[in-house]
Amino acid sequence: MKIEIWSDIMCPFCYIGKRHLETALETFSARNQVEIEWKSYQLDPTIPMSFEKPVGVYEYLADRKGWSLEQSEQMHDRVVEMAATVGLEYNFDRAVVANSLYAHRVIQLAKQKGLDDVIEEIFFRAYFTDGRDLASVETLVELGEEAGLEASEIRAAIASEELAYRVSQDIQEGVNLGVRGVPFFVFDRKYGISGAEPIQVFIDTLNQTIQDAS
Repeated sequence: MKIEIWSDIMCPFCYIGKRHLETALETFSARNQVEIEWKSYQLDPTIPMSFEKPVGVYEYLADRKGWSLEQSEQMHDRVVEMAATVGLEYNFDRAVVANSLYAHRVIQLAKQKGLDDVIEEIFFRAYFTDGRDLASVETLVELGEEAGLEASEIRAAIASEELAYRVSQDIQEGVNLGVRGVPFFVFDRKYGISGAEPIQVFIDTLNQTIQDAS
């Protein structure tokens, strides 16, 4: 069974959805037969690659949605509570808004080495828990090395137009499949789950997919 996951490292529901899938897989008898591939997606490709000063997520979402700062903070508080139910610590007061393009290029590099699931976990933790700037080349090099990549290849990946093209290919492929937001999970190109649905939804979809294949 192959599960493809369209995701953006700036998406709080993507990290939660990852945990929901992992929890479902713990109960899945055929989990050793499951291949997971992460696909790139950018929720907001218009974010500048650098800012004169860091932009916080409260201000960013309030501006993007036309909300008050208080509304944005309340929404983020609800997401913090949701993340805590699956053991994740979100520190939105420390999070730094960043264009995720460079990070996705590194993810594409990691995918070539079978390390995409590893680097996704590291990037999610860095962004949502540790407040790291994932548009910073030096930060990406440090985190990429943690995943098992070499510094030189990480720097080359960040500058690579070929990997940028692969990012855009993933995004277009998702659009063609009907992806309009993330996370989006595709099971054997038969079934899809949009969003961080409850764990039982993942369990049911896993069982249905393996039943269809038998």
